[in-house]
Amino acid sequence: MPGGQPRRSVVLPVHNEGELLDRTVRDLVLAMRKRGESFEVVIVENGSQDLSLQLAKQIAHDMAEVRVISLPHPDYGAAVAAGFAAARGDVVVNFDVDYIDFGFLESAVGIVDSGAAAIVLASKRAKGSSDGRPLLRRCLTAGFTFAMRLLLQVPVTDAHGMKVLDRAKCTTAARECRMTGALYDVELVLRASRSGLTVAELPAHVLEVRPPRTPLWHRSIESATGLLHLRALLWREALRRR
Repeated sequence: MPGGQPRRSVVLPVHNEGELLDRTVRDLVLAMRKRGESFEVVIVENGSQDLSLQLAKQIAHDMAEVRVISLPHPDYGAAVAAGFAAARGDVVVNFDVDYIDFGFLESAVGIVDSGAAAIVLASKRAKGSSDGRPLLRRCLTAGFTFAMRLLLQVPVTDAHGMKVLDRAKCTTAARECRMTGALYDVELVLRASRSGLTVAELPAHVLEVRPPRTPLWHRSIESATGLLHLRALLWREALRRR
């Protein structure tokens, strides 16, 4: 970001994204420039075994708005947390390399700027959404949402994926998060909601641009154990406050 404080920060976790990274980031930067606001893109490479880190550094060399952070181990949640901590914009946007929607960006930033919500999520299960992923993945998302709401009373239909946050309002909730991996998003949304912040959802429109690189059975087990771990963590915190 050439001189001054950016208004928007886009956090982009990256793990083995060599095939998509260059085109995605360059398209993202060009689209953000067209919006006419100051911005930065924070690429958080984490434990990649391909050329993702080298590509990210080359993009940052070519585009002044791009910064690169590198973490030694692959961990999506840790990458998002590191990006949020490093972000300098008033509004933080979290995209994935294979999941970017500029229509969502415009609507969500407008909601956060207005003060109507501190977090806006793109929900694959909200009314009006369209989910073009295979049936099994849609079923797993539905099952995870059911378990998330049952165990934790998270007041949303989908905590994963694209999100836009008011950085100042969400900083405390982000600092309190202890989960990594896929459960970081859930914990952040839950802590923000419990602190009195408004969380809004917009319908997401999802197409699978590549098959998942982690086996679905592995992700299912990780998500289930993560929900139980987070439930136990919050229960212990509640006991300490008594």
